[in-house]
Amino acid sequence: MKKKFLATLAAGLIAIGSFNVSDAATRAEIAAIHVQTASDFQYWNDDSPTKQKIIEFVEDVTNPYSENYIPPEDRIATFDMDGTFYCETAPLYFQEMMFFHRVLEDDSYQPPKKLLELAKKIQPKVLAKQKLTPAENKAHFEGLTKAYEGMTPEEYRAYVRKFMDTNEIGLSNLKRGEAFYLPMVEIISYLTNNDFQVYIDSACGVDTTRELIKDVIPVRYDRILASDFNYTSTGMGNAAPGNHFYDRHKEKIVISGKPINNNGKTVKIFSILNQIGKKPVLAFGNSGGDSGMLEYTLQDNKYRAMSFFVICDDVERELGNPKRAASDTALALKRGWNPISMRDEFKTIYGDNVKRTK
Repeated sequence: MKKKFLATLAAGLIAIGSFNVSDAATRAEIAAIHVQTASDFQYWNDDSPTKQKIIEFVEDVTNPYSENYIPPEDRIATFDMDGTFYCETAPLYFQEMMFFHRVLEDDSYQPPKKLLELAKKIQPKVLAKQKLTPAENKAHFEGLTKAYEGMTPEEYRAYVRKFMDTNEIGLSNLKRGEAFYLPMVEIISYLTNNDFQVYIDSACGVDTTRELIKDVIPVRYDRILASDFNYTSTGMGNAAPGNHFYDRHKEKIVISGKPINNNGKTVKIFSILNQIGKKPVLAFGNSGGDSGMLEYTLQDNKYRAMSFFVICDDVERELGNPKRAASDTALALKRGWNPISMRDEFKTIYGDNVKRTK
Protein backbone atom coordinates (compact mmCIF):
# COMPACT_ATOMS: atom_id res chain seq x y z
CA MET A 1 0.00 0.00 0.00
CA LYS A 2 2.85 2.38 0.88
CA LYS A 3 4.62 1.70 -2.42
CA LYS A 4 1.40 2.27 -4.33
CA PHE A 5 0.83 5.59 -2.54
CA LEU A 6 4.37 6.78 -3.28
CA ALA A 7 4.06 5.81 -6.93
CA THR A 8 0.78 7.71 -7.21
CA LEU A 9 2.31 10.73 -5.48
CA ALA A 10 5.31 10.70 -7.80
CA ALA A 11 3.07 10.54 -10.87
CA GLY A 12 1.07 13.45 -9.53
CA LEU A 13 4.17 15.53 -8.96
CA ILE A 14 5.30 14.86 -12.53
CA ALA A 15 1.92 15.95 -13.83
CA ILE A 16 1.97 19.13 -11.74
CA GLY A 17 5.53 19.92 -12.76
CA SER A 18 4.71 19.51 -16.42
CA PHE A 19 2.54 22.64 -16.26
CA ASN A 20 5.39 24.83 -15.06
CA VAL A 21 8.15 23.74 -17.41
CA SER A 22 11.32 25.81 -17.35
CA ASP A 23 13.69 23.64 -19.38
CA ALA A 24 12.37 21.28 -22.02
CA ALA A 25 9.74 18.92 -20.73
CA THR A 26 11.17 15.46 -20.11
CA ARG A 27 9.60 12.43 -21.74
CA ALA A 28 8.05 11.53 -18.40
CA GLU A 29 6.52 15.01 -18.10
CA ILE A 30 5.19 14.84 -21.67
CA ALA A 31 3.70 11.43 -20.98
CA ALA A 32 1.96 12.84 -17.88
CA ILE A 33 -0.01 15.39 -19.90
CA HIS A 34 -3.70 14.66 -19.39
CA VAL A 35 -6.44 16.82 -20.86
CA GLN A 36 -10.01 15.68 -20.30
CA THR A 37 -11.99 18.93 -20.29
CA ALA A 38 -11.57 22.48 -21.58
CA SER A 39 -10.21 23.66 -18.23
CA ASP A 40 -7.31 21.20 -18.35
CA PHE A 41 -5.39 22.98 -21.13
CA GLN A 42 -2.23 24.63 -19.81
CA TYR A 43 0.09 25.23 -22.77
CA TRP A 44 -2.18 27.34 -25.00
CA ASN A 45 -2.72 31.08 -24.68
CA ASP A 46 -6.15 31.90 -23.31
CA ASP A 47 -7.16 33.75 -26.48
CA SER A 48 -6.04 30.98 -28.84
CA PRO A 49 -8.60 30.59 -31.65
CA THR A 50 -7.42 27.03 -32.27
CA LYS A 51 -8.02 25.93 -28.71
CA GLN A 52 -11.51 27.41 -28.80
CA LYS A 53 -12.30 25.77 -32.14
CA ILE A 54 -11.12 22.36 -30.93
CA ILE A 55 -13.08 22.60 -27.67
CA GLU A 56 -16.24 23.73 -29.44
CA PHE A 57 -15.87 20.97 -32.04
CA VAL A 58 -15.34 18.22 -29.48
CA GLU A 59 -18.16 19.38 -27.22
CA ASP A 60 -20.47 19.59 -30.22
CA VAL A 61 -19.75 16.23 -31.88
CA THR A 62 -19.67 14.28 -28.58
CA ASN A 63 -23.06 15.66 -27.48
CA PRO A 64 -25.65 12.98 -28.30
CA TYR A 65 -28.32 15.69 -28.58
CA SER A 66 -26.39 17.66 -31.21
CA GLU A 67 -27.27 17.34 -34.87
CA ASN A 68 -23.49 17.05 -35.43
CA TYR A 69 -23.09 14.08 -33.07
CA ILE A 70 -20.42 11.60 -34.19
CA PRO A 71 -20.50 8.10 -32.68
CA PRO A 72 -17.20 7.08 -31.00
CA GLU A 73 -16.40 4.49 -33.68
CA ASP A 74 -16.32 7.25 -36.30
CA ARG A 75 -14.36 9.85 -34.31
CA ILE A 76 -11.17 9.52 -36.35
CA ALA A 77 -8.38 12.12 -36.04
CA THR A 78 -5.14 11.97 -38.03
CA PHE A 79 -1.91 13.81 -37.24
CA ASP A 80 1.22 14.27 -39.27
CA MET A 81 4.24 14.08 -36.93
CA ASP A 82 7.26 16.18 -38.01
CA GLY A 83 6.37 19.85 -37.81
CA THR A 84 2.86 19.08 -36.52
CA PHE A 85 3.53 17.84 -33.00
CA TYR A 86 7.29 17.21 -33.18
CA CYS A 87 10.24 19.42 -34.18
CA GLU A 88 11.34 19.31 -37.83
CA THR A 89 13.39 22.50 -38.01
CA ALA A 90 16.66 21.76 -36.21
CA PRO A 91 17.62 21.91 -39.00
CA LEU A 92 15.75 19.04 -40.63
CA TYR A 93 13.69 15.95 -39.86
CA PHE A 94 14.84 13.52 -37.16
CA GLN A 95 15.38 10.70 -39.64
CA GLU A 96 17.43 12.83 -42.02
CA MET A 97 19.64 14.14 -39.22
CA MET A 98 20.19 10.61 -37.91
CA PHE A 99 21.54 9.72 -41.36
CA PHE A 100 24.33 12.30 -40.98
CA HIS A 101 25.13 10.98 -37.51
CA ARG A 102 25.27 7.43 -38.81
CA VAL A 103 27.55 8.19 -41.76
CA LEU A 104 29.78 10.95 -40.37
CA GLU A 105 29.95 10.38 -36.60
CA ASP A 106 29.32 6.70 -35.87
CA ASP A 107 32.73 5.03 -35.43
CA SER A 108 31.13 1.59 -35.43
CA TYR A 109 29.90 2.04 -39.02
CA GLN A 110 32.00 1.98 -42.17
CA PRO A 111 29.85 3.67 -44.81
CA PRO A 112 30.24 2.95 -48.51
CA LYS A 113 32.43 5.55 -50.19
CA LYS A 114 29.55 6.94 -52.23
CA LEU A 115 27.40 7.43 -49.12
CA LEU A 116 30.24 9.08 -47.24
CA GLU A 117 30.91 11.51 -50.08
CA LEU A 118 27.20 12.36 -50.28
CA ALA A 119 26.93 13.09 -46.55
CA LYS A 120 30.04 15.29 -46.57
CA LYS A 121 28.70 17.21 -49.55
CA ILE A 122 25.15 17.88 -48.42
CA GLN A 123 25.48 18.18 -44.64
CA PRO A 124 26.86 21.77 -44.80
CA LYS A 125 23.97 22.76 -47.05
CA VAL A 126 21.43 21.21 -44.69
CA LEU A 127 22.96 22.92 -41.65
CA ALA A 128 22.85 26.23 -43.50
CA LYS A 129 19.25 25.49 -44.56
CA GLN A 130 20.20 25.70 -48.21
CA LYS A 131 18.09 23.94 -50.81
CA LEU A 132 19.43 20.63 -52.11
CA THR A 133 19.34 19.81 -55.81
CA PRO A 134 16.81 17.20 -56.96
CA ALA A 135 19.67 14.70 -57.38
CA GLU A 136 20.96 15.42 -53.87
CA ASN A 137 17.47 15.06 -52.42
CA LYS A 138 17.02 11.72 -54.16
CA ALA A 139 20.39 10.42 -52.95
CA HIS A 140 19.69 11.63 -49.40
CA PHE A 141 16.31 9.91 -49.45
CA GLU A 142 17.87 6.65 -50.62
CA GLY A 143 20.54 6.95 -47.93
CA LEU A 144 17.89 6.91 -45.19
CA THR A 145 17.68 3.14 -45.61
CA LYS A 146 21.01 2.33 -47.26
CA ALA A 147 22.88 3.47 -44.15
CA TYR A 148 21.15 0.77 -42.07
CA GLU A 149 21.36 -2.10 -44.55
CA GLY A 150 21.67 -5.43 -42.74
CA MET A 151 20.32 -4.17 -39.40
CA THR A 152 17.52 -6.13 -37.76
CA PRO A 153 14.38 -4.15 -36.84
CA GLU A 154 15.37 -4.46 -33.18
CA GLU A 155 18.86 -3.09 -33.86
CA TYR A 156 17.42 -0.18 -35.79
CA ARG A 157 14.96 0.72 -33.04
CA ALA A 158 17.79 0.68 -30.49
CA TYR A 159 19.74 3.02 -32.77
CA VAL A 160 16.80 5.42 -32.89
CA ARG A 161 16.55 5.40 -29.09
CA LYS A 162 20.25 6.20 -28.77
CA PHE A 163 20.01 9.08 -31.24
CA MET A 164 17.04 10.49 -29.32
CA ASP A 165 19.48 11.38 -26.52
CA THR A 166 21.45 13.78 -28.73
CA ASN A 167 20.81 17.54 -28.78
CA GLU A 168 18.80 19.47 -31.33
CA ILE A 169 20.78 22.01 -33.38
CA GLY A 170 19.84 25.68 -33.11
CA LEU A 171 17.66 25.29 -30.00
CA SER A 172 18.98 25.35 -26.43
CA ASN A 173 18.30 22.77 -23.71
CA LEU A 174 16.48 20.37 -26.03
CA LYS A 175 17.21 16.73 -26.70
CA ARG A 176 15.77 15.11 -29.79
CA GLY A 177 13.71 12.67 -27.74
CA GLU A 178 12.00 15.57 -25.95
CA ALA A 179 11.26 17.80 -28.94
CA PHE A 180 7.46 17.56 -28.85
CA TYR A 181 5.18 20.58 -29.12
CA LEU A 182 3.49 20.56 -25.72
CA PRO A 183 0.29 22.33 -26.89
CA MET A 184 -0.21 19.78 -29.67
CA VAL A 185 0.37 16.90 -27.25
CA GLU A 186 -2.47 18.40 -25.22
CA ILE A 187 -4.72 18.24 -28.29
CA ILE A 188 -3.88 14.56 -28.79
CA SER A 189 -4.60 13.88 -25.13
CA TYR A 190 -7.87 15.82 -25.23
CA LEU A 191 -9.12 13.92 -28.26
CA THR A 192 -8.04 10.55 -26.87
CA ASN A 193 -9.83 11.23 -23.59
CA ASN A 194 -13.00 12.14 -25.46
CA ASP A 195 -13.20 8.85 -27.31
CA PHE A 196 -11.48 9.89 -30.52
CA GLN A 197 -9.34 7.31 -32.28
CA VAL A 198 -6.09 9.17 -32.94
CA TYR A 199 -3.82 8.04 -35.76
CA ILE A 200 -0.42 9.30 -36.87
CA ASP A 201 -0.16 9.61 -40.66
CA SER A 202 3.49 10.48 -41.27
CA ALA A 203 6.15 10.37 -43.97
CA CYS A 204 8.69 9.41 -41.29
CA GLY A 205 9.61 5.73 -41.13
CA VAL A 206 7.23 3.60 -39.11
CA ASP A 207 9.86 2.16 -36.74
CA THR A 208 11.37 5.62 -36.24
CA THR A 209 7.94 7.02 -35.40
CA ARG A 210 7.15 4.18 -33.02
CA GLU A 211 10.32 4.69 -31.00
CA LEU A 212 9.92 8.47 -30.83
CA ILE A 213 6.38 8.32 -29.44
CA LYS A 214 6.78 5.17 -27.34
CA ASP A 215 5.53 5.71 -23.77
CA VAL A 216 5.10 9.44 -24.48
CA ILE A 217 2.28 10.05 -26.95
CA PRO A 218 -1.04 8.23 -26.32
CA VAL A 219 -1.28 6.64 -29.76
CA ARG A 220 -1.26 2.87 -30.16
CA TYR A 221 1.39 1.17 -32.30
CA ASP A 222 -1.26 -0.16 -34.67
CA ARG A 223 -2.51 3.39 -35.29
CA ILE A 224 0.69 4.60 -36.90
CA LEU A 225 0.54 5.04 -40.66
CA ALA A 226 4.02 5.86 -41.91
CA SER A 227 6.69 5.18 -44.50
CA ASP A 228 7.80 1.56 -44.59
CA PHE A 229 11.25 0.06 -44.76
CA ASN A 230 11.89 -2.69 -47.26
CA TYR A 231 12.96 -5.81 -45.39
CA THR A 232 14.58 -8.98 -46.58
CA SER A 233 15.80 -12.23 -45.05
CA THR A 234 19.44 -13.22 -44.72
CA GLY A 235 18.49 -16.52 -46.39
CA MET A 236 16.27 -15.19 -49.14
CA GLY A 237 18.90 -14.65 -51.82
CA ASN A 238 17.29 -13.73 -55.13
CA ALA A 239 13.97 -15.38 -54.32
CA ALA A 240 10.82 -13.29 -54.20
CA PRO A 241 9.49 -12.86 -50.65
CA GLY A 242 6.31 -14.67 -51.59
CA ASN A 243 8.33 -17.70 -52.70
CA HIS A 244 10.72 -17.87 -49.77
CA PHE A 245 10.07 -20.17 -46.81
CA TYR A 246 11.50 -18.52 -43.69
CA ASP A 247 13.53 -20.76 -41.35
CA ARG A 248 13.83 -19.27 -37.86
CA HIS A 249 16.88 -21.46 -37.09
CA LYS A 250 18.96 -20.31 -40.06
CA GLU A 251 18.10 -16.71 -40.92
CA LYS A 252 16.85 -13.39 -39.64
CA ILE A 253 14.92 -10.39 -40.96
CA VAL A 254 17.06 -7.36 -41.84
CA ILE A 255 16.72 -3.98 -43.57
CA SER A 256 17.34 -4.49 -47.28
CA GLY A 257 18.76 -1.04 -47.96
CA LYS A 258 16.27 -0.40 -50.77
CA PRO A 259 14.53 3.01 -50.70
CA ILE A 260 11.77 3.51 -48.17
CA ASN A 261 8.14 3.36 -49.32
CA ASN A 262 7.28 7.02 -48.82
CA ASN A 263 4.01 7.89 -47.09
CA GLY A 264 3.53 11.45 -48.31
CA LYS A 265 0.99 13.64 -50.08
CA THR A 266 -1.73 11.56 -51.79
CA VAL A 267 -0.23 8.33 -50.43
CA LYS A 268 -1.43 9.47 -47.00
CA ILE A 269 -4.98 9.11 -48.29
CA PHE A 270 -4.28 5.59 -49.50
CA SER A 271 -2.87 4.72 -46.06
CA ILE A 272 -6.08 5.97 -44.46
CA LEU A 273 -8.16 3.87 -46.84
CA ASN A 274 -6.05 0.74 -46.44
CA GLN A 275 -5.33 0.86 -42.72
CA ILE A 276 -8.22 2.78 -41.15
CA GLY A 277 -11.04 2.23 -43.59
CA LYS A 278 -12.90 5.35 -42.46
CA LYS A 279 -12.56 9.01 -43.30
CA PRO A 280 -11.13 11.25 -40.53
CA VAL A 281 -13.23 14.05 -39.10
CA LEU A 282 -10.15 15.93 -37.89
CA ALA A 283 -6.75 16.22 -39.58
CA PHE A 284 -3.60 18.09 -38.51
CA GLY A 285 -0.60 18.84 -40.71
CA ASN A 286 2.03 21.48 -41.40
CA SER A 287 3.22 21.23 -45.00
CA GLY A 288 2.24 20.48 -48.57
CA GLY A 289 3.16 16.87 -47.88
CA ASP A 290 0.03 16.69 -45.70
CA SER A 291 -2.27 18.15 -48.34
CA GLY A 292 -3.84 14.83 -49.29
CA MET A 293 -4.84 13.99 -45.73
CA LEU A 294 -6.14 17.51 -45.03
CA GLU A 295 -8.16 17.78 -48.24
CA TYR A 296 -9.53 14.23 -48.07
CA THR A 297 -10.86 14.90 -44.57
CA LEU A 298 -12.85 17.89 -45.82
CA GLN A 299 -14.10 16.31 -49.03
CA ASP A 300 -17.73 15.08 -48.97
CA ASN A 301 -17.51 14.13 -45.30
CA LYS A 302 -20.79 12.83 -43.90
CA TYR A 303 -19.85 14.32 -40.53
CA ARG A 304 -18.75 17.76 -39.45
CA ALA A 305 -15.02 17.90 -40.22
CA MET A 306 -12.07 20.29 -39.81
CA SER A 307 -8.44 20.43 -40.93
CA PHE A 308 -5.69 22.33 -39.10
CA PHE A 309 -2.31 23.60 -40.31
CA VAL A 310 0.56 24.30 -37.88
CA ILE A 311 2.52 27.43 -38.85
CA CYS A 312 6.14 27.63 -37.65
CA ASP A 313 6.22 31.42 -37.27
CA ASP A 314 8.06 31.68 -33.93
CA VAL A 315 11.60 33.00 -34.39
CA GLU A 316 12.56 33.11 -30.69
CA ARG A 317 11.37 29.79 -29.23
CA GLU A 318 11.58 27.90 -32.54
CA LEU A 319 13.45 28.14 -35.84
CA GLY A 320 10.61 29.85 -37.61
CA ASN A 321 10.95 31.20 -41.13
CA PRO A 322 8.75 34.31 -41.58
CA LYS A 323 8.65 34.04 -45.37
CA ARG A 324 7.55 30.41 -45.33
CA ALA A 325 5.15 31.11 -42.46
CA ALA A 326 3.40 33.80 -44.48
CA SER A 327 3.17 31.49 -47.49
CA ASP A 328 1.86 28.60 -45.36
CA THR A 329 -0.75 30.82 -43.73
CA ALA A 330 -1.96 32.02 -47.14
CA LEU A 331 -2.17 28.42 -48.36
CA ALA A 332 -4.12 27.32 -45.28
CA LEU A 333 -6.64 30.15 -45.62
CA LYS A 334 -7.04 29.47 -49.33
CA ARG A 335 -7.70 25.76 -48.79
CA GLY A 336 -9.95 26.16 -45.75
CA TRP A 337 -7.45 24.68 -43.29
CA ASN A 338 -7.39 26.39 -39.89
CA PRO A 339 -3.92 27.92 -39.36
CA ILE A 340 -2.26 27.42 -35.96
CA SER A 341 0.26 30.14 -35.09
CA MET A 342 3.01 28.79 -32.85
CA ARG A 343 4.06 32.36 -32.07
CA ASP A 344 0.65 33.71 -31.14
CA GLU A 345 -1.16 30.67 -29.74
CA PHE A 346 1.41 28.52 -27.90
CA LYS A 347 2.07 29.63 -24.32
CA THR A 348 5.23 27.53 -24.47
CA ILE A 349 6.51 25.16 -27.14
CA TYR A 350 9.00 22.82 -25.49
CA GLY A 351 9.59 24.62 -22.19
CA ASP A 352 10.41 28.20 -21.29
CA ASN A 353 14.22 27.82 -21.42
CA VAL A 354 14.26 26.37 -24.91
CA LYS A 355 15.33 29.27 -27.10
CA ARG A 356 16.66 29.82 -30.57
CA THR A 357 20.45 29.96 -30.44
CA LYS A 358 21.11 31.13 -34.00
